[in-house]
Amino acid sequence: MKTMTTNPTLFHTLRANDASALIDYLVRTFGFVQAACYRDDSGKVAHAQLNWPEGSGGVMLGDHRPDTGWALAPGTAGCYVVTADPDALYTRVVDAGAEVIRPLEETEYGSREFAVRDPEGNLWSFGSYAGEQPQD
Repeated sequence: MKTMTTNPTLFHTLRANDASALIDYLVRTFGFVQAACYRDDSGKVAHAQLNWPEGSGGVMLGDHRPDTGWALAPGTAGCYVVTADPDALYTRVVDAGAEVIRPLEETEYGSREFAVRDPEGNLWSFGSYAGEQPQD
């Protein structure tokens, strides 16, 4: 994977029952790069930033705090991530013991992709489909 040289401009956001464990999982299993992690006085993750090393996006997450205005329920997120080498990433996540919910396959729209569930229940799809260019 190539290393991202600019700051991300789009972030997927989620909350976790155990943000520290989820951060470790996303870094170890998928290859995200931890850019920041701030904890509150109790030691809970208030904010963490993980960058996707292949592009200009990432994940922002923290421990679930139901008393805030941004109280997303843990385990309810879904995200698609573009990767230049879905085969290598698939091998990595399978070797790490990820729960595969859709094995690596070719799609009718020209992508090579797969999907997994993280330990919190969030769904992650990784593939080569980078989207379409806007029509003029």
